[in-house]
Amino acid sequence: MNEQERPAIKEVIVVEGRDDEAAVLRAVEAMTIATHGYGIRSQTLALIEKAYREQGIILFTDPDHAGRAIRRRLTRLFPGAGQAYLTAEEAEKNGDIGIENADAASIRRALDAAGAGQKAICAEYTPDDLWRLGLTGGPRARERRTALGKALGIGDGNAAAFLKKLNGFGITREALQQAWEDFIPPEGSGQ
Repeated sequence: MNEQERPAIKEVIVVEGRDDEAAVLRAVEAMTIATHGYGIRSQTLALIEKAYREQGIILFTDPDHAGRAIRRRLTRLFPGAGQAYLTAEEAEKNGDIGIENADAASIRRALDAAGAGQKAICAEYTPDDLWRLGLTGGPRARERRTALGKALGIGDGNAAAFLKKLNGFGITREALQQAWEDFIPPEGSGQ
């Protein structure tokens, strides 16, 4: 991977927390999922499983005891997952060890060593699409995103997160339209 650019990674990168996600996204263009610790919610596990089946995942946890425990658990559940590693020295800052402390070049090297595949950036959906579908800025936008996220198996989130999931999971317009027809009640239907 070129050290000067943010390559787009085809696999979904599974990290521990939001700060780890931010560090990874400074280094590469990718879809990320945060476990938020060892007690991973069932919805998060379902999202990781979907990513594992459809795009592949790379486990990228902190080089500490908690990170190793999370990695062991997820490797048992997803044995074909890619494995990205940083040394404690690469991930240390002021005594704190975590992916969030690593520089972009170290993160890119770890992902490259894990066999991360590069992809062309494809943004099928834009914020305008969400607006036209009533998925942002309207009275039932959150309810619609929740219903569509459940139907598509991508979970819910705010408009920005939902847009990233639609594009990151490669949801086609046809699949979105089908989910819309199946799960969004017509206006005034009382549902």
